[in-house]
Amino acid sequence: MTTTASPQAYDAYRRATGPVAGPVLAWNVYGTGIERVGRDGGPEPVEVPNPGPDQLLVRVDAVGLCFSDVKLIRLGGDHPKLYGRNLELEPTRLGHETSVTVMAVGDGLSTRFRPGQRLAIQPDIYVDGRSTAYGYTIPGGLIEYHVMGPEVLAADDGAYVVEVDDRLGYAETALTEPWACVEAAYTQRRRLRPLAGGRTLIVARPDDARPYRLGDVLAAARDVVIEGAGASLEALVRSAAGSARVEVAEPGSRRGPFDDIILLAPTAAEAVAEAADGLAFRGVMNLVGDRPLDGDVEIDIGRIHYHYTAYVGTTGLDVGAAYGVSRNRAELRAGGVTVVVGAAGPMGQMHVERALGLPDGPRLVIAVDLDADRLASARDRLAPVAAARGRSLVVEHLGPEPDALVAAVRRHTRGVLADDVVVTAPSARAVVAAAGAMVPDGMLVLFAGVPVGTRAALDLSPVFLTGAQYTGTSGSRIADQALVVEKSLAGQLEPRRALAAVGGMEAAQEALRALVEGRFAGKIVIFPALRGLPLTPLSELGRTHPEVSSALDADGSWTTEAEARLFARHLSAAHAP
Repeated sequence: MTTTASPQAYDAYRRATGPVAGPVLAWNVYGTGIERVGRDGGPEPVEVPNPGPDQLLVRVDAVGLCFSDVKLIRLGGDHPKLYGRNLELEPTRLGHETSVTVMAVGDGLSTRFRPGQRLAIQPDIYVDGRSTAYGYTIPGGLIEYHVMGPEVLAADDGAYVVEVDDRLGYAETALTEPWACVEAAYTQRRRLRPLAGGRTLIVARPDDARPYRLGDVLAAARDVVIEGAGASLEALVRSAAGSARVEVAEPGSRRGPFDDIILLAPTAAEAVAEAADGLAFRGVMNLVGDRPLDGDVEIDIGRIHYHYTAYVGTTGLDVGAAYGVSRNRAELRAGGVTVVVGAAGPMGQMHVERALGLPDGPRLVIAVDLDADRLASARDRLAPVAAARGRSLVVEHLGPEPDALVAAVRRHTRGVLADDVVVTAPSARAVVAAAGAMVPDGMLVLFAGVPVGTRAALDLSPVFLTGAQYTGTSGSRIADQALVVEKSLAGQLEPRRALAAVGGMEAAQEALRALVEGRFAGKIVIFPALRGLPLTPLSELGRTHPEVSSALDADGSWTTEAEARLFARHLSAAHAP
């Protein structure tokens, strides 16, 4: 049921607090396929309990949908974050990009939270080191109200929420989560020091008797395995290993995984690939050499994204020089050239916008994509950002040719290539092409993850010869989302600009279909409190909601005023003041 609410309805809705009367609507997930989201094609009524002493009752104000939601729908209980769960018996709920308001506070939380407080949820939750993500393991935000307790508020990093205020609208608050994932792509997520208490493998050549300097590289290791070293190098390793247990392994007999792998004077790409397969989660491979390998190295690029495996290196004899942030950057190069592959998608556009808005960012951003229509929409959205920031933006449609990316980058850099290439397309082919488009000391960011087990041949010689970087990230942290909120309030970021379509509670299933079909170049946000609002692109609001359309920015971007007018028209009777 829809009411014709007053223009003040949005403000009254913001101020409302208190318990829930009766059942609320929810989109639970019962198995694989979009048809298993909800019941009989729609949301279902569920009861919401009063909060216990360690719980909050929250109202869900906005939910952004993400292609990660589609992955869960396709995999069901086989999704890695569901651990084989039988969804028919124990359903979950999508919606990890969520803005909520506290309605009621349990007695045990009264000193930390208050009714009316607005929160953005950080979904990448860990409990005892195990991922228990909101919107996956923990049922997410596609519901009108729900209770939230220690599973979110007392996990490994404390409360996985970020406080916001009314300077940010509901849609914009929900979109701080995907923006946090973008921000996290440029924070150092790799381990760049030898692991204390870890296992270290050193692979050398018997004829290599050079006086390597190991410093404290092995000092904190628990176990050190040496393979292929001559007598003088073996003695050097034993001397540097401190109290670590040292073992000499015959070629082919070593047993991983290893937290750190050090390859001294490597020459064979095949041997490097074999060693890389022994890296542990967050494992680091240190390549120490001054001559190129004999070819590209086939490595598991899915692990760079999901397992944060790191490839570092150095020339010379100081093994420790490969480590640390000064050798291994994570941020885009100031005054450089950045390429975003897959720039027409919602996340690709965010990467482009961030690069354009960096105070010491690249001088040129090249946005490329295979989808000409979506790229044209992205150009319309991003060109004003580039103009406002005084930055150069090139938007180019790529053909299917294997060398199309490298050719395009050469054209716009006078053959110099790119300092940084960000890959937002989950494609091994795109990763290989991106690596070929980098300068020798460039950085490749694998933002869109290909599955673990996906192998690609990359030239690792520049890692140790010139300091090239291969990085990847998955998800974000509380600090990343808090930084996005801070930057948004300071005007450095505008998450609202990513919004392409909106819908009310009943539109969630159709919105998921739109995600699968790639209908929109930007994000979709569902407002659980709204009724009778079909999935509607912002570009069509002028026809269906002229009073809302007139409140959009001049370039058609979402605003809080547009949100207020949408609420005034579609606020459900259950939520209307």
